[in-house]
Amino acid sequence: MAGDEVRAATRADLAGLPAEVAPRLLGAQLTTTVAGATVTVRLTEVEAYHGRGTGPVPDPGSHARMGPTARNATMWGEPGHLYVYLSHGIHSCVNVVCGPDGIAGGVLLRGGEVIEGTETAFGRRPAARSPRDLARGPGRLGDAVGLRHPLHDGIDAITGTPHHGAVARLAVAVEPIAEIASGPRVGVAGVAGTSAFPWRFWIPGEPTVSPFRWGRGAAEL
Repeated sequence: MAGDEVRAATRADLAGLPAEVAPRLLGAQLTTTVAGATVTVRLTEVEAYHGRGTGPVPDPGSHARMGPTARNATMWGEPGHLYVYLSHGIHSCVNVVCGPDGIAGGVLLRGGEVIEGTETAFGRRPAARSPRDLARGPGRLGDAVGLRHPLHDGIDAITGTPHHGAVARLAVAVEPIAEIASGPRVGVAGVAGTSAFPWRFWIPGEPTVSPFRWGRGAAEL
């Protein structure tokens, strides 16, 4: 619920592999202030992605699967920064960087409940039909919190240092969510979108969790 107790996240909270950190981000809160307007989202759905050389199993679904590039540079930095990338040339999606500095990984914020700044979020998401739709899906969540690619890529959610007119802060749940669900990632092609990578985590019964769909070729594997 919106009243769950949280505390400021530390880099140590995010130092593990993304697949280990991701479920612990359920119930966490991301607060952003952009152009003076503040929105807080309580996270209900996340997905883990590993980069090249991260963990024992290569992740063919990751932006960092081939190594460092200009696009994925933030994923290779210290944990707690936000990797903000552009999806389908339209949507800015937000990831929390995890793992030691120099080891690529991120947790995609797939869905959440807006618990502060609802009016601001509706202003950014005028097509939303109800509060549950404001941040239900990664593109919607990115719109709701106001972070944009490439302007806000790399913003530090641990120190809250201003970055191109925005401030972001991450708070984690004091008590981990007792019941979570996991399964294949949404819309990821090939084997990376199958049960071989059950790296999507969500809070069962939460209305802000996005609908599942198979990626290209994933359902047949």
